[in-house]
Amino acid sequence: MVDSTDSMHGGGQVSGRASMNLGQQREAWKPLVHISANLSEIRSYKSTFLFRTFDPEGTVFYGDTKGGDDWFVLSLYGGVPVMEISKENMQVSARGGPKINDGQWHQLGLTSQGKFVFLDVNGSKVLEVGMDTKEAHEHMAGQLRMAVGGILQTDMWRLILPLHPAMDACVKEGNWLNLNTPWETEEEELWPCYQNIRPGSYFTGNGFAVYNTSVFLLEEEATEVKMEMWGDFSQMDGTILSIRALGQELTLVANNNTKFQDVTLTTHHMTHIITPPSSNRLAIIFQKDSVQLLTYENPTEPGSGSTITDSLPGLGYLAMWREGRFAIGGLLGEGYVGSNYLRGCLEKIQIDGKDLDLDSAVKHASVSSYSCPA
Repeated sequence: MVDSTDSMHGGGQVSGRASMNLGQQREAWKPLVHISANLSEIRSYKSTFLFRTFDPEGTVFYGDTKGGDDWFVLSLYGGVPVMEISKENMQVSARGGPKINDGQWHQLGLTSQGKFVFLDVNGSKVLEVGMDTKEAHEHMAGQLRMAVGGILQTDMWRLILPLHPAMDACVKEGNWLNLNTPWETEEEELWPCYQNIRPGSYFTGNGFAVYNTSVFLLEEEATEVKMEMWGDFSQMDGTILSIRALGQELTLVANNNTKFQDVTLTTHHMTHIITPPSSNRLAIIFQKDSVQLLTYENPTEPGSGSTITDSLPGLGYLAMWREGRFAIGGLLGEGYVGSNYLRGCLEKIQIDGKDLDLDSAVKHASVSSYSCPA
Protein backbone atom coordinates (compact mmCIF):
# COMPACT_ATOMS: atom_id res chain seq x y z
CA MET A 1 0.00 0.00 0.00
CA VAL A 2 1.40 3.40 -0.96
CA ASP A 3 1.46 6.58 1.08
CA SER A 4 -1.70 8.61 0.53
CA THR A 5 -0.01 12.00 0.90
CA ASP A 6 1.37 12.03 -2.64
CA SER A 7 0.17 15.11 -4.52
CA MET A 8 1.21 15.61 -8.13
CA HIS A 9 0.45 18.65 -10.24
CA GLY A 10 0.56 18.96 -14.00
CA GLY A 11 3.50 20.53 -15.79
CA GLY A 12 6.24 18.92 -13.69
CA GLN A 13 5.16 20.44 -10.37
CA VAL A 14 4.64 18.82 -6.97
CA SER A 15 3.36 20.08 -3.64
CA GLY A 16 6.00 20.72 -1.01
CA ARG A 17 3.98 18.49 1.35
CA ALA A 18 3.93 15.57 -1.08
CA SER A 19 5.58 12.21 -0.45
CA MET A 20 8.88 12.13 -2.34
CA ASN A 21 10.71 8.84 -2.93
CA LEU A 22 14.36 9.90 -3.15
CA GLY A 23 15.31 6.47 -4.50
CA GLN A 24 13.94 7.44 -7.90
CA GLN A 25 17.15 6.96 -9.90
CA ARG A 26 18.55 9.78 -12.00
CA GLU A 27 21.97 11.37 -12.56
CA ALA A 28 24.13 10.97 -9.47
CA TRP A 29 23.78 14.46 -7.95
CA LYS A 30 20.61 15.59 -9.72
CA PRO A 31 17.83 16.55 -7.26
CA LEU A 32 14.39 15.01 -7.37
CA VAL A 33 12.63 18.37 -6.86
CA HIS A 34 13.79 22.00 -6.62
CA ILE A 35 12.41 25.50 -6.03
CA SER A 36 13.61 29.12 -5.97
CA ALA A 37 12.34 32.18 -4.08
CA ASN A 38 13.29 35.81 -3.49
CA LEU A 39 15.15 36.18 -0.20
CA SER A 40 13.36 39.47 0.44
CA GLU A 41 10.04 37.60 0.55
CA ILE A 42 11.09 34.96 3.09
CA ARG A 43 9.89 35.60 6.63
CA SER A 44 10.88 32.28 8.23
CA TYR A 45 14.20 30.49 7.92
CA LYS A 46 12.93 27.20 9.31
CA SER A 47 12.01 24.07 7.33
CA THR A 48 10.53 20.86 8.74
CA PHE A 49 9.76 17.51 7.09
CA LEU A 50 9.27 13.83 7.88
CA PHE A 51 12.11 11.54 6.77
CA ARG A 52 12.43 7.73 6.63
CA THR A 53 15.20 5.43 5.40
CA PHE A 54 17.25 2.29 5.96
CA ASP A 55 20.01 3.75 3.76
CA PRO A 56 23.08 4.84 5.76
CA GLU A 57 24.38 7.32 3.17
CA GLY A 58 23.12 9.92 0.72
CA THR A 59 22.05 13.50 0.04
CA VAL A 60 18.81 14.76 1.63
CA PHE A 61 18.49 18.55 1.29
CA TYR A 62 20.38 21.37 -0.44
CA GLY A 63 20.11 25.16 -0.45
CA ASP A 64 22.16 27.94 -2.01
CA THR A 65 22.37 31.66 -2.72
CA LYS A 66 24.45 33.78 -5.12
CA GLY A 67 23.80 31.31 -7.91
CA GLY A 68 25.51 28.49 -6.01
CA ASP A 69 28.55 30.37 -4.63
CA ASP A 70 27.25 29.95 -1.06
CA TRP A 71 25.57 26.65 -0.27
CA PHE A 72 24.31 24.25 2.41
CA VAL A 73 23.92 20.45 2.30
CA LEU A 74 22.21 18.05 4.70
CA SER A 75 23.28 14.45 4.18
CA LEU A 76 23.47 11.13 5.96
CA TYR A 77 26.72 9.23 6.53
CA GLY A 78 26.81 6.01 8.51
CA GLY A 79 23.18 6.72 9.34
CA VAL A 80 24.16 9.95 11.17
CA PRO A 81 23.22 13.47 9.94
CA VAL A 82 25.92 15.62 8.32
CA MET A 83 25.67 19.36 7.67
CA GLU A 84 28.13 21.22 5.42
CA ILE A 85 28.15 24.95 4.73
CA SER A 86 30.22 26.97 2.26
CA LYS A 87 30.32 30.78 2.43
CA GLU A 88 32.84 33.32 1.11
CA ASN A 89 35.39 30.62 0.27
CA MET A 90 35.10 29.10 3.76
CA GLN A 91 33.72 25.59 4.26
CA VAL A 92 32.75 23.76 7.45
CA SER A 93 31.36 20.30 8.11
CA ALA A 94 29.72 18.80 11.20
CA ARG A 95 28.42 15.27 11.84
CA GLY A 96 26.44 14.17 14.87
CA GLY A 97 23.19 13.21 16.47
CA PRO A 98 21.41 9.84 16.52
CA LYS A 99 21.40 7.29 13.74
CA ILE A 100 18.15 7.80 11.87
CA ASN A 101 18.37 5.06 9.21
CA ASP A 102 16.15 2.72 11.24
CA GLY A 103 13.18 2.68 8.83
CA GLN A 104 11.07 4.85 11.17
CA TRP A 105 9.62 8.27 10.40
CA HIS A 106 11.62 11.09 12.00
CA GLN A 107 10.73 14.77 11.97
CA LEU A 108 13.73 16.84 10.89
CA GLY A 109 13.91 20.59 11.34
CA LEU A 110 16.47 22.99 9.84
CA THR A 111 16.70 26.53 11.23
CA SER A 112 19.03 29.33 10.13
CA GLN A 113 19.67 32.09 12.70
CA GLY A 114 22.39 34.60 11.89
CA LYS A 115 25.74 32.82 12.15
CA PHE A 116 24.24 29.41 12.99
CA VAL A 117 22.29 26.57 11.40
CA PHE A 118 20.52 24.11 13.72
CA LEU A 119 19.26 20.60 13.05
CA ASP A 120 16.43 19.18 15.16
CA VAL A 121 15.47 15.50 15.15
CA ASN A 122 12.07 14.69 16.64
CA GLY A 123 12.00 18.02 18.45
CA SER A 124 15.49 17.79 20.00
CA LYS A 125 18.42 19.89 18.81
CA VAL A 126 21.16 17.45 17.75
CA LEU A 127 23.56 19.46 15.58
CA GLU A 128 24.69 23.08 15.35
CA VAL A 129 27.03 24.66 12.82
CA GLY A 130 28.29 28.24 13.05
CA MET A 131 30.23 30.44 10.63
CA ASP A 132 31.21 34.04 11.35
CA THR A 133 31.59 35.69 7.96
CA LYS A 134 31.03 39.21 6.70
CA GLU A 135 27.81 38.07 5.06
CA ALA A 136 26.34 37.05 8.41
CA HIS A 137 26.03 40.74 9.28
CA GLU A 138 24.61 41.87 5.95
CA HIS A 139 21.06 41.94 4.64
CA MET A 140 20.46 38.96 2.39
CA ALA A 141 19.15 39.68 -1.09
CA GLY A 142 18.72 37.84 -4.37
CA GLN A 143 17.49 34.30 -5.00
CA LEU A 144 17.43 31.32 -2.66
CA ARG A 145 17.37 27.90 -4.34
CA MET A 146 16.45 24.68 -2.56
CA ALA A 147 16.48 21.03 -3.64
CA VAL A 148 15.54 17.64 -2.17
CA GLY A 149 17.44 14.46 -3.03
CA GLY A 150 20.42 16.14 -4.73
CA ILE A 151 22.19 19.43 -5.40
CA LEU A 152 21.87 22.23 -7.95
CA GLN A 153 25.56 22.71 -8.73
CA THR A 154 26.52 22.54 -12.40
CA ASP A 155 30.23 21.92 -11.83
CA MET A 156 31.78 18.88 -10.19
CA TRP A 157 32.63 19.64 -6.55
CA ARG A 158 33.55 17.75 -3.42
CA LEU A 159 32.29 17.72 0.13
CA ILE A 160 34.72 17.64 3.04
CA LEU A 161 33.18 14.26 3.87
CA PRO A 162 32.87 12.45 0.51
CA LEU A 163 29.75 10.32 0.16
CA HIS A 164 27.64 8.44 -2.35
CA PRO A 165 24.83 10.89 -3.21
CA ALA A 166 22.04 8.43 -4.15
CA MET A 167 19.55 7.77 -1.35
CA ASP A 168 16.83 5.16 -0.90
CA ALA A 169 14.60 7.28 1.35
CA CYS A 170 11.26 9.06 1.58
CA VAL A 171 10.37 12.63 2.54
CA LYS A 172 6.84 13.90 3.19
CA GLU A 173 4.78 16.62 4.89
CA GLY A 174 7.39 19.29 4.25
CA ASN A 175 7.02 22.88 5.38
CA TRP A 176 9.75 24.71 3.50
CA LEU A 177 10.25 28.24 4.87
CA ASN A 178 6.45 28.63 4.89
CA LEU A 179 6.50 28.80 1.09
CA ASN A 180 3.37 27.62 -0.74
CA THR A 181 4.92 27.62 -4.23
CA PRO A 182 4.91 24.18 -5.92
CA TRP A 183 8.28 22.49 -6.39
CA GLU A 184 9.61 21.74 -9.88
CA THR A 185 10.59 18.26 -11.07
CA GLU A 186 11.89 16.86 -14.34
CA GLU A 187 10.35 13.46 -13.60
CA GLU A 188 7.16 12.54 -15.45
CA GLU A 189 5.77 10.89 -12.34
CA LEU A 190 7.04 10.63 -8.78
CA TRP A 191 7.44 7.17 -7.30
CA PRO A 192 5.16 6.38 -4.36
CA CYS A 193 6.33 5.91 -0.80
CA TYR A 194 5.07 2.67 0.71
CA GLN A 195 3.24 2.97 4.01
CA ASN A 196 5.37 0.23 5.58
CA ILE A 197 8.86 -0.93 4.63
CA ARG A 198 11.41 -3.49 5.77
CA PRO A 199 15.16 -3.79 5.12
CA GLY A 200 16.25 -5.38 1.86
CA SER A 201 16.72 -4.83 -1.85
CA TYR A 202 13.47 -4.74 -3.80
CA PHE A 203 13.15 -5.93 -7.39
CA THR A 204 9.92 -5.03 -9.18
CA GLY A 205 10.36 -7.36 -12.18
CA ASN A 206 11.50 -4.54 -14.48
CA GLY A 207 15.29 -4.51 -14.17
CA PHE A 208 18.42 -5.75 -12.42
CA ALA A 209 21.82 -4.75 -10.98
CA VAL A 210 25.18 -5.61 -12.62
CA TYR A 211 28.70 -5.82 -11.15
CA ASN A 212 32.15 -6.58 -12.48
CA THR A 213 33.54 -9.30 -10.23
CA SER A 214 36.97 -7.59 -10.33
CA VAL A 215 35.70 -4.89 -7.92
CA PHE A 216 35.80 -7.41 -5.07
CA LEU A 217 39.61 -7.59 -5.13
CA LEU A 218 39.92 -11.36 -4.77
CA GLU A 219 43.34 -12.30 -3.37
CA GLU A 220 45.59 -14.36 -5.64
CA GLU A 221 45.89 -17.11 -3.01
CA ALA A 222 42.12 -17.26 -2.40
CA THR A 223 40.70 -20.77 -2.77
CA GLU A 224 36.99 -19.90 -2.74
CA VAL A 225 34.37 -17.13 -2.83
CA LYS A 226 31.19 -17.49 -0.80
CA MET A 227 28.02 -15.61 -1.72
CA GLU A 228 25.11 -15.79 0.74
CA MET A 229 21.54 -14.57 0.25
CA TRP A 230 18.63 -14.08 2.64
CA GLY A 231 14.97 -13.77 1.70
CA ASP A 232 11.70 -15.63 1.34
CA PHE A 233 12.57 -17.49 -1.85
CA SER A 234 9.11 -19.05 -2.00
CA GLN A 235 7.74 -15.54 -2.63
CA MET A 236 10.27 -14.64 -5.35
CA ASP A 237 9.86 -15.13 -9.07
CA GLY A 238 12.57 -14.72 -11.71
CA THR A 239 16.36 -14.71 -11.94
CA ILE A 240 18.11 -14.20 -8.60
CA LEU A 241 21.72 -14.50 -9.82
CA SER A 242 23.42 -14.67 -13.22
CA ILE A 243 27.18 -14.98 -13.88
CA ARG A 244 28.84 -15.08 -17.31
CA ALA A 245 32.57 -15.44 -18.00
CA LEU A 246 35.02 -17.28 -20.24
CA GLY A 247 32.24 -18.83 -22.30
CA GLN A 248 30.49 -20.26 -19.24
CA GLU A 249 27.43 -19.17 -17.29
CA LEU A 250 25.63 -19.92 -14.06
CA THR A 251 22.11 -18.91 -13.08
CA LEU A 252 19.95 -19.19 -9.99
CA VAL A 253 16.23 -18.81 -10.68
CA ALA A 254 13.19 -18.75 -8.39
CA ASN A 255 9.85 -20.07 -9.63
CA ASN A 256 6.65 -19.02 -7.86
CA ASN A 257 3.35 -19.77 -9.57
CA THR A 258 0.10 -21.42 -8.59
CA LYS A 259 1.51 -24.96 -8.98
CA PHE A 260 5.22 -24.83 -8.18
CA GLN A 261 7.60 -23.13 -5.78
CA ASP A 262 11.25 -23.98 -6.32
CA VAL A 263 14.76 -22.66 -6.94
CA THR A 264 16.77 -23.84 -9.95
CA LEU A 265 20.57 -23.79 -10.22
CA THR A 266 21.81 -24.06 -13.82
CA THR A 267 25.49 -24.38 -14.83
CA HIS A 268 27.20 -25.23 -18.11
CA HIS A 269 25.97 -28.84 -18.02
CA MET A 270 23.69 -29.26 -15.00
CA THR A 271 20.24 -28.15 -13.91
CA HIS A 272 19.13 -28.89 -10.36
CA ILE A 273 15.81 -27.95 -8.78
CA ILE A 274 15.47 -27.57 -5.02
CA THR A 275 12.69 -26.65 -2.61
CA PRO A 276 13.16 -23.11 -1.25
CA PRO A 277 14.95 -23.32 2.13
CA SER A 278 12.61 -22.85 5.08
CA SER A 279 15.27 -20.75 6.85
CA ASN A 280 15.19 -18.16 4.02
CA ARG A 281 18.96 -18.47 3.57
CA LEU A 282 21.17 -20.10 0.95
CA ALA A 283 24.81 -19.90 -0.15
CA ILE A 284 26.81 -20.46 -3.33
CA ILE A 285 30.50 -21.33 -2.90
CA PHE A 286 32.79 -20.87 -5.91
CA GLN A 287 35.94 -23.02 -5.74
CA LYS A 288 38.77 -23.75 -8.14
CA ASP A 289 37.16 -26.77 -9.81
CA SER A 290 33.61 -26.79 -8.45
CA VAL A 291 30.61 -24.79 -7.31
CA GLN A 292 28.35 -25.68 -4.39
CA LEU A 293 24.80 -24.58 -3.61
CA LEU A 294 24.06 -24.89 0.12
CA THR A 295 20.62 -24.55 1.70
CA TYR A 296 20.02 -23.91 5.40
CA GLU A 297 17.24 -25.67 7.25
CA ASN A 298 18.90 -24.40 10.42
CA PRO A 299 19.85 -20.77 9.65
CA THR A 300 23.13 -21.04 11.60
CA GLU A 301 24.33 -24.28 10.01
CA PRO A 302 25.42 -24.20 6.34
CA GLY A 303 24.49 -27.34 4.49
CA SER A 304 21.96 -28.36 7.14
CA GLY A 305 19.44 -28.61 4.30
CA SER A 306 21.03 -29.90 1.10
CA THR A 307 24.27 -29.46 -0.83
CA ILE A 308 24.51 -29.58 -4.63
CA THR A 309 27.96 -29.73 -6.23
CA ASP A 310 28.96 -29.26 -9.88
CA SER A 311 32.53 -29.67 -11.17
CA LEU A 312 34.30 -27.69 -13.87
CA PRO A 313 37.87 -29.09 -14.12
CA GLY A 314 40.59 -27.04 -15.78
CA LEU A 315 38.84 -23.69 -16.24
CA GLY A 316 37.16 -23.71 -12.84
CA TYR A 317 34.41 -21.65 -11.26
CA LEU A 318 36.87 -19.49 -9.34
CA ALA A 319 38.29 -18.35 -12.68
CA MET A 320 34.76 -17.38 -13.74
CA TRP A 321 34.51 -15.24 -10.65
CA ARG A 322 37.86 -13.53 -11.27
CA GLU A 323 37.16 -12.69 -14.90
CA GLY A 324 33.43 -12.16 -15.23
CA ARG A 325 30.38 -10.08 -14.47
CA PHE A 326 27.41 -11.01 -12.37
CA ALA A 327 23.87 -9.72 -12.12
CA ILE A 328 21.42 -9.70 -9.24
CA GLY A 329 17.80 -9.82 -10.40
CA GLY A 330 18.20 -10.65 -14.09
CA LEU A 331 19.97 -12.59 -16.83
CA LEU A 332 23.18 -11.34 -18.43
CA GLY A 333 23.62 -11.49 -22.20
CA GLU A 334 22.29 -9.75 -25.27
CA GLY A 335 19.59 -12.33 -25.89
CA TYR A 336 18.14 -11.97 -22.40
CA VAL A 337 17.32 -8.28 -22.29
CA GLY A 338 13.86 -7.79 -20.80
CA SER A 339 13.41 -11.43 -19.82
CA ASN A 340 12.87 -13.13 -16.48
CA TYR A 341 13.64 -10.22 -14.18
CA LEU A 342 13.29 -10.91 -10.47
CA ARG A 343 10.21 -9.87 -8.56
CA GLY A 344 10.66 -9.96 -4.81
CA CYS A 345 12.74 -8.85 -1.84
CA LEU A 346 16.29 -9.99 -1.10
CA GLU A 347 16.72 -9.17 2.57
CA LYS A 348 20.52 -9.31 2.50
CA ILE A 349 23.37 -10.32 0.18
CA GLN A 350 26.90 -10.99 1.39
CA ILE A 351 30.15 -11.88 -0.35
CA ASP A 352 32.75 -13.45 1.94
CA GLY A 353 30.86 -12.07 4.93
CA LYS A 354 30.62 -8.46 3.65
CA ASP A 355 27.30 -6.85 2.77
CA LEU A 356 26.78 -6.15 -0.92
CA ASP A 357 25.81 -2.52 -1.59
CA LEU A 358 23.50 -2.22 -4.60
CA ASP A 359 24.33 1.49 -4.82
CA SER A 360 27.77 0.42 -6.08
CA ALA A 361 26.24 -1.49 -9.01
CA VAL A 362 24.98 -0.36 -12.37
CA LYS A 363 21.29 -0.89 -11.73
CA HIS A 364 17.91 -0.25 -13.25
CA ALA A 365 15.87 2.64 -11.87
CA SER A 366 13.21 0.22 -10.60
CA VAL A 367 15.56 -1.48 -8.10
CA SER A 368 15.47 -0.18 -4.51
CA SER A 369 18.79 -0.67 -2.72
CA TYR A 370 17.79 -0.67 0.94
CA SER A 371 14.03 -1.05 1.39
CA CYS A 372 11.20 -3.39 0.42
CA PRO A 373 7.45 -2.83 0.84
CA ALA A 374 6.29 -4.72 3.91
